[in-house]
Amino acid sequence: MTANEFTTLIQRAERVLSQLEAWLPPATPEIDWTAHAYRWRKRGARGWLDSVRHVARIDLDDLQHIERQKNVIDRNTQQFIEKKPANNVLMTGARGTGKSSLVKAMLAAYADRGLRLIEVDKSDLGDLADIVELVAGRPERYIVFCDDLSFEEGEAGYKALKSVLDGSVAASGDNVLIYATSNRRHLMPEYMSENLQAKHQPDGEIHPGETVEEKISLSERFGLWLSFYPFKQDDYLDIVYHWLRELGCPEQHIEPSRTEALQWTLERGSRSGRVAYQFARDWAARHV
Repeated sequence: MTANEFTTLIQRAERVLSQLEAWLPPATPEIDWTAHAYRWRKRGARGWLDSVRHVARIDLDDLQHIERQKNVIDRNTQQFIEKKPANNVLMTGARGTGKSSLVKAMLAAYADRGLRLIEVDKSDLGDLADIVELVAGRPERYIVFCDDLSFEEGEAGYKALKSVLDGSVAASGDNVLIYATSNRRHLMPEYMSENLQAKHQPDGEIHPGETVEEKISLSERFGLWLSFYPFKQDDYLDIVYHWLRELGCPEQHIEPSRTEALQWTLERGSRSGRVAYQFARDWAARHV
C-alpha cells in the first residue's frame, strides 16, 4: 500500500467515525463524588448523578412549630449515618409546612459526617435500582429524595419504588434511604367506585377490593410516617417574626408587621411556613 492510498484510507475511516458519532449518544459526564448533593439526570436511556453546585441551605432552627417531626427525622438520620438500623420516611400533609425543608436541613446538619442527597424526579423513579447500584460501593450515606410524590394509574415508577422500598429479591443497599414528601397519604388517587369491589361474606368477614389494597401497600412500605398540619395564627406569626429577624429587620419594625402578615395569609389562602417566609422577604425589603 502506497503512502497516498494509506492517507486516503485514514481519511475515509475518519469520515465514517464522525458519522457514527453523530448517531451515538454522547458519553455521560464523570460523577463528582466530592459534591454533597446530586440530581439524577437522563440523556436518552442513560442516567447519571449531576452534582449540585449551589445547595439550598436551611438550618433546623429555622423550622418552627414542627418539633416532633424534627426530632423524629433527626433521630432517624443520625441512626442512618452511624450505620444503625433506620427507616425510609414518608412525610405527608399541608403544603408549605416544612416537609422538603426538613430533608435539606438534614443535609446541612450532617454533610460533614458523610451524608449525601440525591434528588430524583417522579418520572425517573424507574431508575431507582440503577441509582442504588451506582452508589452501593461508596462510603458515604445517601438519602434519595422524592419531592411531591404521587402517582396516577399505571405509572411505571410506582412499582419501581415498591421494589426498592421492600419486596425486591435484590437488597436495596445499606447506604441508601428514601425520604419522600407528598400531599397524599396513600400516594395514589382513590375513587368512590372502588368501594363497590369490597366483598361481604355471610359470616361477616369483609374483603376489601384488591385495588384499594394495592394503593395502600406502597405507603405502608415506608417505616416512618410524619404528618404535617396547617399552622395556627400565633404559630404563623412566630415564623414571620423569626424570618424578619433572620433577614435583618429592626425590632421596631417587626411587631407592626402583624396586620399585614395576617392580610397576606388571607390573600394566599394559607397559613404556612412558606407563606410566612415569602411575606417576611417582602416586608424586610421595604423596611431594612
